[in-house]
Amino acid sequence: MIDWIPVVFITFKVLVFATCMFFAIKWHYDQGKKGKDRRALLRTSGKVAVIFILALAGVLLLAFGLARMLGMDMRLP
Repeated sequence: MIDWIPVVFITFKVLVFATCMFFAIKWHYDQGKKGKDRRALLRTSGKVAVIFILALAGVLLLAFGLARMLGMDMRLP
């Protein structure tokens, strides 16, 4: 039987994170409309998104590498 606590907490965390990211991007986009070039703003937000994805991938690789090095079994049942 599945333990529902991690599923609920992780789902909640993802929803909160996605909502916060949406409003942060929207706020920065609205601030950028006040005086900056739209293409420059979109280019900068794309760079930030790519850097974030790469940082996230790096943290995941580090976490799984450390877990494997410590002998933890990370396979699904």
